[in-house]
Amino acid sequence: MSGDLQGGLLIEALKRRSQILGLELEIVALGGSRMAAAGATLLGNTSAIGSVGILESLPYVWPTLQIQRRAKQYLQQNPPDLVVLIDYMGPNLGIGSYVRQHFPLVPIAYYIAPQEWVWSPSQHNTDRIVKMTDLLLAIFPEEARYFQKKGVKVSWVGHPLIDRMISSPKRSQARAELGISGDEVAIALLPASRHQEIKYVLPVMFQAAQQIQAKIPHVRFWIPLSLEVYRDSIEKAIQNYDLRATLVTDRTQEVLAAADLAITKSGTVNLEIALLEIPQVVIYRVNHITAWIATNLLKFSIPFMSGPNLVLMKSIVPELLQEEANPENIVREAMNLLNPDRRSQTLADYREMRQALGEVGACDRAAKEILQLLYR
Repeated sequence: MSGDLQGGLLIEALKRRSQILGLELEIVALGGSRMAAAGATLLGNTSAIGSVGILESLPYVWPTLQIQRRAKQYLQQNPPDLVVLIDYMGPNLGIGSYVRQHFPLVPIAYYIAPQEWVWSPSQHNTDRIVKMTDLLLAIFPEEARYFQKKGVKVSWVGHPLIDRMISSPKRSQARAELGISGDEVAIALLPASRHQEIKYVLPVMFQAAQQIQAKIPHVRFWIPLSLEVYRDSIEKAIQNYDLRATLVTDRTQEVLAAADLAITKSGTVNLEIALLEIPQVVIYRVNHITAWIATNLLKFSIPFMSGPNLVLMKSIVPELLQEEANPENIVREAMNLLNPDRRSQTLADYREMRQALGEVGACDRAAKEILQLLYR
């Protein structure tokens, strides 16, 4: 989902830049609806194959390999002038290595690189990125420093969400549009953008919401629908937990801007919520076997998992991982964040974080750097 969003924003910027330069671009991509709407011809739709975790990713191995094979066949018959890799490590490392091997003179840019700088269990994938990438476009300052030290040519362009936030609605406007009264406590619930999150994140999140509802009579929950395929599961869960909740479609930014608090899964949306200055509790849960393997066999360890905390490498928002992500802890953190003093501190931290994300124009800066590779 996040790769498709960022890809769509980048395609729009590439088209703006190409018009200035008098270039005619043909963009062929792996992605989703946002990239298609921005003007890309999709070789394969990757919206439904994203996953987090070891066991969780197994059902998507075959579909991912099929899409990779389709992309390689296309590239073989239609050699590209330029390749841009966005986000997803597994498919992109395979495709990038293929391009480097078969088309050694074709420049490769990596935009929003895998977060090896945060959690890499080994040097292997970093080495592959270094070997195949001509230009890495970093969105986090620490990311830029990490890959520069590894020997990659890096340009720090800033974070593209800064551009997207320009068009975000104001709080009063969003609350008016959604019909939220002045005394209502609006809490945004963001349980899932991947299938496994419906199974592992949604239940504890909705149990916590049930307990919050018992504590705050004038609370209402707002749930933006990330994918239509999750509608039935979420609607049934709302009924089962007897929540005063509204499920909304295509109004994510309005819901987030209107909220007093967000309880959310881990992902790009955490940074979006922070830029809207909404306090949030971040939840991350996977299959317990995956968690055991990651901790005990792979020695997986990260300083933070959410964007707001990664920007400055300090704890701005509460993160609840695996067993810590239980209803009691979620309720405790949520109630704390509704306290005016804690809210004020969070907003102050958000503003410090915002200063480290660069200026407006990240997508245009990235597009300029990418198209310059054609003339190197």
